[in-house]
Amino acid sequence: MDTARGFDDGRPHDNDPADGGVGEPMEAIGTDERRMHVRAYNHWVSLLKGRPYPSIEDLDPAGIADFGAHSVLLDFTRGIDDPEIQFLGRALREECALDHAITRIADVPARSLLSRLTDHYLQIIANRAPIGFEAEFVGRRGYQTLYRGILMPFSSSDDQIDFIYGVINWKEVLGGDEQARLDVELAAAMRAAPAATAEAPGDAPEVWADGPSRRVDAADAEEAVAPHSLGDRLALARESAAAARASDVRSRSALYRALGRAHDFALAAGSDADGLGELLEDAGLSQQARAPMTPIIKLVFGADYDKTRITEFAAVLSFALREGVPMGGLGAFIDQYPAGVKGIVAAERALRRPAKVTRPAPSTDRKAIAHVSLDTGAVAGEIVVLVARANGTGELDVLGAVANDPRLATRALAALD
Repeated sequence: MDTARGFDDGRPHDNDPADGGVGEPMEAIGTDERRMHVRAYNHWVSLLKGRPYPSIEDLDPAGIADFGAHSVLLDFTRGIDDPEIQFLGRALREECALDHAITRIADVPARSLLSRLTDHYLQIIANRAPIGFEAEFVGRRGYQTLYRGILMPFSSSDDQIDFIYGVINWKEVLGGDEQARLDVELAAAMRAAPAATAEAPGDAPEVWADGPSRRVDAADAEEAVAPHSLGDRLALARESAAAARASDVRSRSALYRALGRAHDFALAAGSDADGLGELLEDAGLSQQARAPMTPIIKLVFGADYDKTRITEFAAVLSFALREGVPMGGLGAFIDQYPAGVKGIVAAERALRRPAKVTRPAPSTDRKAIAHVSLDTGAVAGEIVVLVARANGTGELDVLGAVANDPRLATRALAALD
């Protein structure tokens, strides 16, 4: 059964990664699919332009070379019961084995990936926000198929959802016998291959990651390539942040990776003040002397991100800087810290909390400025608070006396200093 979640729905960041979702094993789907729906989400965000939803006029599915072939556009202008299909990408059409045009949801073939994508469209109407989802099923060709998708709302009037744009990617997994045969053929090919020669400077080994079930953790391979500029680090951090925001599984690893890259970016920015200033200016942000990590988090996660989480994530980066966490080390640091992100936030706030200042008790040995004969019942040396009113003749009319109230007496004496 596939699961779906809104991108910014409230949920704790430090719960069980498999609680309520398909869990960490879905990482086997590979990072290409995750990056595709992250890029789709980033494209949706870029079209917002301060509006609740992007305008449908700004969307051109046929012109998106990156993921247009894996997308579908649904039109709800004539009702939500059976929306029209305004656009269907080539890859989805081929996966459905369609040799004719389809114009409505009701025409979508059963057990196709397109049906998996369109099954979620009512959740967009209910949540009024992008929805990400992932699962696996046996596809039309009989292979176990792992897939990940995203649905995003669009509007023709800026305030009402009447279009939904969906993007989905997938990977077929070979059966045990087919996989074993492939392994034998691959091993034989490797034995027959000529000995490897020294690589020319600048060459990098190929990473094979596209074959069914022959997966490589491309995220780890990506980590081996150091960014060359502050902008590169920001782009890498933003991709991880978008993955954490868009993740429909309750995964700590996605959040820790995003915070780790944000920390790496902050460390690099510490030695490139001019570069940071330019990036902040381009994003319409300004540096904050009292909270220097807040604009860093806004750069990475987006200025429109939940304000509470921005504050918490900025506290994590501040604590990491305070503790001297090295570049590339924040993820492990959070994982080992008691209570994870929440524990770090609490520790940083405790360090920022100003210490209570104990003031000395005000002196009762003061010179009298007047003597009044008035029976208050107070003993000698006791402080009595007199309440008086100026009568306009230079004299005071005493309205009464308050005795036996040490707190009031202390406050009155302190006010005299």
